[in-house]
Amino acid sequence: MSTGTKHANASESSSRPAKRVRVDDTAEQSEKATEAVAALTDDDSEEDEDGDVAGGVSQSEASKASDLYLDTINRAVLDFDFEKVCSVSLSNINIYGCLACGKYFQGRGRNSYAFAHAIHDDHHVFINLETTKVYVLPDGYLVSDPSLEDIAFVLSPTFTSASTAKLSSPTHLQKPSYDLSNSPYTPGYIGLNNIKRNDYLNVVIHSLLHVPPLRNHLLLSSYRGKETELLKRFGGLAKKLWNPRLFKSQVSPHEFLQEVNRASAGKFSLEKQGDPVEFLGWLLNRLHKDMGGSKKKNSSVIFSTFQGEVRMETQQVLVRPDTGADERPRFDIDRELKSTISPFLFLAVDLPPPPLFQDSVEKNIIPQVSIQSVLAKYDGQKTQESVGQLRRFKCQRLPPYIILHFKRFTKNQFVEEKNPTIVNFPLRGLDFREYLDASPSQPGVVYDLIANVTHESAAGTTHDKESTVWKVHLRAGAGGGENEKWFQIQDLIVEEIRKEMIVLGETILQIWERRADTPSPANGMDIDRS
Repeated sequence: MSTGTKHANASESSSRPAKRVRVDDTAEQSEKATEAVAALTDDDSEEDEDGDVAGGVSQSEASKASDLYLDTINRAVLDFDFEKVCSVSLSNINIYGCLACGKYFQGRGRNSYAFAHAIHDDHHVFINLETTKVYVLPDGYLVSDPSLEDIAFVLSPTFTSASTAKLSSPTHLQKPSYDLSNSPYTPGYIGLNNIKRNDYLNVVIHSLLHVPPLRNHLLLSSYRGKETELLKRFGGLAKKLWNPRLFKSQVSPHEFLQEVNRASAGKFSLEKQGDPVEFLGWLLNRLHKDMGGSKKKNSSVIFSTFQGEVRMETQQVLVRPDTGADERPRFDIDRELKSTISPFLFLAVDLPPPPLFQDSVEKNIIPQVSIQSVLAKYDGQKTQESVGQLRRFKCQRLPPYIILHFKRFTKNQFVEEKNPTIVNFPLRGLDFREYLDASPSQPGVVYDLIANVTHESAAGTTHDKESTVWKVHLRAGAGGGENEKWFQIQDLIVEEIRKEMIVLGETILQIWERRADTPSPANGMDIDRS
């Protein structure tokens, strides 16, 4: 053997212990660091070893070993709806889910909680909740198996433009999906868990996630950058709601509502009843801001979908001596008239006050009113008096989707009262031309109903009682014709409802969809024809 060869061998043998020393030094340093940093450091070092599996295990041996552990996966206990925080440290950094018991743990290095759980509980298969990669612990090698694809899809569903286009078509209803218990369900029309008293939040979530432009924007999004946590979680909730491969046919909005509670500084809580209209206004403006929107038109999908413009004319009330006692103040064209145009995200309509007294014959009669009579507020002629001023309204521009808020609750110094008046409305073909300040030939003023939120209370008159119930009616598919389907959803209860029953509830919110450019009917109503 030559001298050069000896020196080469000697140098190789001397270099190997040096590598082992550096690994040991790293381990000693990681023990001195915090547990969270240690877990992250171990994970980063082991990521580089995935190519030739950690611990000196060959790729063929790793695949054989992983096959032994895959039968320990229990899909029935997997629930990715809750906040992704470690069950021990409550940290949200680098979280892994145990596929045997469903618990969340931080990290997968030797000093991590997932590593300890694998040893103590003999649970070996873990999934990274951010990357959806699956690892076997304590060995630490990556598992790549086609049988795990369904778990990754439930954790992080993906959609395409072609798949989202079918969600609003009748074909979406013809092929139901099935959960683990082989129960059929229709994606998008599933229950949202009422964790405590968040049903007033659930109805707003359902309504917004059935507006096609907003729904498709969220389903096709991939929020991995600097987007706000609220926007990321709302997009994640949309994907879960429309997921065709769920393990259970219900979704818990817990993760999103926890962020709502934080972002609203506790105003909208899971533990107490609230007003869905206030939540809707807050959520729309917050989503618009988080999507990078500004005060300009169409600066976000929120403004391009829901924003319209209304003109308000005001004039000071002037009392004349020749005015009769029963004569209401009216606009005087000879005096100054102030006109302002303001944007809106939803239109508020007033209900006529219910009668104070009813005789013995009419005591069970519930007052009713047509939707055209309450929308007359925006015809530019009907006047309202407020704080010594007369006001009248006329829409200048209507959005593709109109949100109507029926002001059913009124407050005074002593009590909050609810107006029980029933509003009669068509499900299809509501003509808004009379309320739009535009030429009569302008197309696109006929709207069809897609969502309807109602309120029920068994006792009391306010909307914050424990006995209060919020329900939402959702149109399935594109609607139209005799076969049009509607679903009524109250928390986890999802049932098909007859179209005739929808108008009987005490409506609070409605979302109307603008129909494609078609001539409007002569009477402004076309209930069942598309």
